[in-house]
Amino acid sequence: MEDNGKLPVVIVGGLHSEARREVVEGLLDAVPHSVALHHDLATARGGTVRRTVRDASGERAGGEVPLVNDCACCALREDLIPELEGLASDGITRLAVLELWDSVEPKPMAEVIAAHGGEWAEVRGVVTAVDPALVLPSLANGDDLAEAGLAAAASDQRTVSDTWARQLEYASVLALVDSEAADEEDHALIRQLHPTARQAEARSDTLTRLALAGFDVEAASAAQHPACALLPQEADESGVSTLVWRRHRPFHPERLYEALEDLCCAAARSRGRFWLADRPDTLLSWDAAGGALCVEDTGPWLASLPDAAWDLVPPFRRAAAALDWHPEHGDRCQHLVFVSPGLDRDGLTALLDSCLLTDAEYEAGHEAWKSLPPAFDSLLDPVR
Repeated sequence: MEDNGKLPVVIVGGLHSEARREVVEGLLDAVPHSVALHHDLATARGGTVRRTVRDASGERAGGEVPLVNDCACCALREDLIPELEGLASDGITRLAVLELWDSVEPKPMAEVIAAHGGEWAEVRGVVTAVDPALVLPSLANGDDLAEAGLAAAASDQRTVSDTWARQLEYASVLALVDSEAADEEDHALIRQLHPTARQAEARSDTLTRLALAGFDVEAASAAQHPACALLPQEADESGVSTLVWRRHRPFHPERLYEALEDLCCAAARSRGRFWLADRPDTLLSWDAAGGALCVEDTGPWLASLPDAAWDLVPPFRRAAAALDWHPEHGDRCQHLVFVSPGLDRDGLTALLDSCLLTDAEYEAGHEAWKSLPPAFDSLLDPVR
């Protein structure tokens, strides 16, 4: 392991708790003088979060952390940096394994470490532990985390499915445990959901090497940004398909709204970016799993900004826009990806195409588009 004077940190997360524990134990066994730091949010209802520090021989220390703003994840973040700093300065610890609780997502934890511990710690890898047989059931579970006993705060409105999708898609490494119930369809689904992730078996030398290979927090954040997310490519394997649907013509807001239920139930997972004719300057994100869809206003398209504002835009965003610049619409585009077993590619494509402006509607021009029924106001402007 390269020694640059900083404490290496590997983040291990995922809803599959048994798989996660197996991965953590394997890393502790493989790397001498490594420790695992874990905050158990299951005790949050009692007003505290339980912290444990252990190594390969067992628990070394424990304690309770009071809630911050009635939020267990806030308490975790407040306690995480001092704990990691103590490990970095003890002169013994060679690796800190941050084992996340079930519904904690790795992205904010990695960014907290990069922002506040960059002088003495670095994230070397983000691993999501996966039981292949549970991937599709997890994606199909549209229950609120609160219903499943996994909410991190009283205000936590996430679902099991969207939380699991983000845990899977952010990681640089997917650690797979043995599962007799898994088949080729399950493994094909994993590969298509996150084709750029490296995969390795839990408790393998390969996993240890990949987990410590390095992780770029800034690049990982850019890869999740709706404007330039690294979305999966077309694929068809073992009954699982990925449909990449790209168009430049805007959606008719009312026809798309009426099709939302069919679209978000058409695939186990779908995501991407899109634009509406009546909101031509607004970049909208599409995030669906478990039959539930989240549509968000993520700011302006670059084509709608004055030239002087481009200097304020991150380089990765400008580069992504330049790769697919349209002579009339600029970076405005429809780029949606659907991944699922048994995907009806032709039917889904036809439904999406039917939601675009017709030739006559398109030729009517921008001013006419703005007078179309504002069907998405209830989703995007709920307080209006």
